Amino acid sequence: MYAKILLCYDGSREGRLALREGARLAQITGANVTLLAVVETGSGNAYAIGADAIALGQLQRDLQEILEEGRKRLTEMGLSPQVQLAFGDPVVTITRVSVETEADLVVVGHHQHGFWTRWLSRSIAAELGDSLGCSLLLAQKTIEDPELFQNR
Repeated sequence: MYAKILLCYDGSREGRLALREGARLAQITGANVTLLAVVETGSGNAYAIGADAIALGQLQRDLQEILEEGRKRLTEMGLSPQVQLAFGDPVVTITRVSVETEADLVVVGHHQHGFWTRWLSRSIAAELGDSLGCSLLLAQKTIEDPELFQNR
């Protein structure tokens, strides 16, 4: 069903759910996994971070640690993920990496927002749905350790 899964991971609660749900799908399907974190460099964020190279370096180190944590978790689950840290607009970057890795499925965490936040801000999930050439999973299911480590 899925041969290549792109897991988008930021270390958040929602990102951890995506990691676990995507990992379980990879276990079931035998898919290869790419673990991706994106440093958003869009408009306001670029100005704030670009003004301070030290802040950008710290953010990059933080995300490298988060990716390493995700890589370790996936390895413990019996997977051998490729790991990437990318900079840019999340939608453009995730779409580009999905094409480069020939992903059949992109898994992202679902950040729930209230009505006003949803109305006023962009929906990365909706934009991904429009831009990807593969399936998109907005992970929300809680996968417990016994299910992830049942064959270990």
